[in-house]
This record gives sequence, structure tokens and C-alpha cells, in this order.
Amino acid sequence: MTTWATQRLDDLISGAEPPPVIRTMRLGTLDAWGEGWARKTWQSTPDMLNADGSLFGGLIAALADQIMAFAAMTVVPQDSFFRTANLSISYFKLAKAGALHVEGRIISQTRQMIHVRADFRDADGNLLSESTAQQILQKFK
Repeated sequence: MTTWATQRLDDLISGAEPPPVIRTMRLGTLDAWGEGWARKTWQSTPDMLNADGSLFGGLIAALADQIMAFAAMTVVPQDSFFRTANLSISYFKLAKAGALHVEGRIISQTRQMIHVRADFRDADGNLLSESTAQQILQKFK
């Protein structure tokens, strides 16, 4: 079933303009989605790196929030919207310059909350970080 949220995901994949904050932070959009998941490959640029060549962790957190929101959009009911209520991230290895493969997946869903997880992997498939979030559902008024 197509909802406002899944239509928006399709529009973003087709090249629709993302919100200004997404453009400002250069987060990009997504590559693919299906019920319960969303994924993308994101490319860093040299000006996003710390002095040691690692990627700024706050940017990874922003990417995590975004991909988990995309995953939540795949299951949010037509009459509802959501907001991130909690976000947690663990960093296992430094993310360096290059491509990051990011995937968000629904862990659990109730009438009021969507629990989501995101994984970040480098080009070799190594797990760099993992994030979880809770999205609170609210009805449109």
C-alpha cells in the first residue's frame, strides 16, 4: 500500500529535492527501500574529516537518524507521523574517507512506537558503527 511516507521515499529516490537541512549537511537521500528497511551508500568529502582523517562522529549520528527515519517511513501508518524520541550510537572502528554503506531496519513496532537499528559498514564490509532509535508515532490532526 502506498502511503504519504512511501511516496516520499520513492520521490527521493527519483531525485526529488530533500529538505534544506539535508542539503546543508550533505546527507544525501537513499538508494533503495522495502518494507521494514532502507539503505544508502554515502560518500564523505575531505572537508568532513577530522585532522586524523577520520569522519566526524556527529555526522555519522545524523546519517543514522536519517536512515532510521527512512526505515520508519516504510511502515508508518497513513494517518500518522513520527519523531525520534531516543537515539543511541556505538562506534567500533574509525570511519575514514570513502564510501559508507548504511542500512536501517525495523526491530519492532507497536501502535505508538517504532524501534529501528542502523549499521554502518566500509567498502570491505567491516562494521564501523551501530545505532538504535525509537520513533514515537503521532496521529495527524
